[in-house]
Amino acid sequence: MRAFSRRVGGLAFGGDYNPEQWDPSVWREDVRLMREAGVNLVSLGVFAWASLEPEPGKYEFGWMDEVMDLLHQAGIGVDLATPTAAPPVWLTREHPEVFPVMADGESFGFGNRLHYDPSSPIYREHAAAITTRLAKRYSFHPALAMWHIGNEYGPTAYNEAASVNFRRWLRQRYGDLGTLNDAWTTRFWGQVYTDWDQIEVPSIPRAWMNPSRILDFKRFTSDALLECYIAERNIVRSFRADIPVLTNFMSFYRHADYWRWAREEDAAALDIYPDPARPDSHVSAAFQFDLFRSLKGGRPWVLMEQAASAVSQWRLNVVKEPGRMRLGSLQAVSRGADAVMFFQWRASRGGQERFHSAMLPHSGPGSRTFREVTGLGGEIKLLAPVAGAATRADIAVLFDWNGWWGLEEVGGLPRNDFSYADTVMRHYTPLWEHHHAVDVVPPGGDLGAYKVLVVPNAYLIDDQGVQAVTAFARSGGTVVMSLFSGVVDESNRVRSNGYPGAFRDLIGAKIDEYWPARPGEEFAVRFADGRTTTATWWREDLYLETGTALATYTDGLLKGRAAVVANAYGAGRVVYVATLLEQDAFAGVLLAEVEAAGVESRFRDVPAHVECAVREDERHEYLFLLNHGADAATVPLPRPGTDLLTGAPVAGDVELAPLGVAVIQCRRPSALTVAGADASRRPSGPPS
Repeated sequence: MRAFSRRVGGLAFGGDYNPEQWDPSVWREDVRLMREAGVNLVSLGVFAWASLEPEPGKYEFGWMDEVMDLLHQAGIGVDLATPTAAPPVWLTREHPEVFPVMADGESFGFGNRLHYDPSSPIYREHAAAITTRLAKRYSFHPALAMWHIGNEYGPTAYNEAASVNFRRWLRQRYGDLGTLNDAWTTRFWGQVYTDWDQIEVPSIPRAWMNPSRILDFKRFTSDALLECYIAERNIVRSFRADIPVLTNFMSFYRHADYWRWAREEDAAALDIYPDPARPDSHVSAAFQFDLFRSLKGGRPWVLMEQAASAVSQWRLNVVKEPGRMRLGSLQAVSRGADAVMFFQWRASRGGQERFHSAMLPHSGPGSRTFREVTGLGGEIKLLAPVAGAATRADIAVLFDWNGWWGLEEVGGLPRNDFSYADTVMRHYTPLWEHHHAVDVVPPGGDLGAYKVLVVPNAYLIDDQGVQAVTAFARSGGTVVMSLFSGVVDESNRVRSNGYPGAFRDLIGAKIDEYWPARPGEEFAVRFADGRTTTATWWREDLYLETGTALATYTDGLLKGRAAVVANAYGAGRVVYVATLLEQDAFAGVLLAEVEAAGVESRFRDVPAHVECAVREDERHEYLFLLNHGADAATVPLPRPGTDLLTGAPVAGDVELAPLGVAVIQCRRPSALTVAGADASRRPSGPPS
């Protein structure tokens, strides 16, 4: 990725380009306007399989040759896609088994999106063939800067090929049927398997279904898609090894475990479309940016897709008001992105996304959107020194796809309306509002760099994850953990030793029962210092062992019982929140523990709506100040510097207009090793 940054001259800027959708007479105008807008990278060929191979084995590369040459002559690099997300109609007509069968038994059909079964041998064979042709032809083209494998991997298929592949995957995971039957607790309801061929992928449940089987099918689906990615990645790497290879992930996407995927990529890449109609969408975006920076251990990531203005997929698709697109783009850079890309360059005249905004909209280069895009392109060039700079954090938030699946996919819980994403944001938002830098970590990841670990609702957690959290607390870390955590193992079996089996010693309390609240039910809670608040949705019947109550219920059947517990564990401290506290009260608990752990915000006096983020390299800090509010704001600077966007020296206070941004470059206060050069500070994935 360092070589990639040198190729594009700092930060990448551009978007998806689909020249096959346009008459060749448009191409030169496109390239001219790209140069005007400051574009230095385009994603090419994402949906072009039918244009590259219009008939089986008949290839037409002339148009792509011309486009690649045009782009190179203009100094624009190419993120070249394998077009395998869009199989051509001839493949599905000759081999209808390529179509994914849905959970209800119905075939997907041509004309939809992502119309392939990732387990299909026929699909994989043809995908490998077109990928090989592309790699052979373009691996050494001077425009090539990056490989883009597939696109937004996502289909879940229930074909016979999927069942065959699922059985293979299960054999690799469990080795023998006895181990599988034990992990799945198949003696419940007499579901014992005596032959591998008896196992099928789960379809739509006609009644309740084995939750462990569903959980493993989610893992398998993620891995089956990953196998497709790896096969194509290995093909392009076999021709040339110094070009970065990646694919594009999606925001809060539940169906692929991105911790596992990220290990196979040279950089994490995100497609994200924050809803301008939601006043808090920028906070959710900030979490996604922190997650994607963390997926590759703190290294820079790629904002692969975003909208220049409105999208077209929601019931109401509002525009981004002037300045909002710039603000969101620079927010991504502030949290580690080394590329700002869009879907797409030129707005499509037809198709499902004909009203999806583009860098060059239907209204042409005289439009407000194109003017803003061009202005942003100029600023991205000014931020070239930021490329490769890292972020340091003392706080980590645990995020786990397996736990997500366990909460939302399998059912059979005390209540079945959990939202893992909402829970994570409930924990993250107070940290964002108080300008704390946050990394995101998987279960079992290295926690040595952090002072505070936040564990949102870790219902399902494997033994490595338990050991990592326990060791972190024992060695002096502060853990803040929320309700219904540590309940089941990786096979979705209730852990022994009473609730919460994984963390009973850690929290210093035993839970007799989980008490989900009735609709509208509310509980009064009093803290030990006399503050009062309310709680809803969930309670736990806690019996203190080594822990002490920070807050107790003051009414109802659990009156006098602990609602929040603190426990000394080794050299560390654990706080367990056993109910859904009113948000301000919960934020108070979390932030008090962060402060007690010695984590200070450098921006204590800055309003919550002004986002403050820092990237740094060996010599400089880059302080990003982003005003998400409708009013002007004043931010005191910790030290003088230069605003990279204006070139002006700044000291004292910085004035930010509504939706305004400043990026202050200043000398680092010390020569301490920074996160980008110190692997011990990087969040790492779980062991292979």
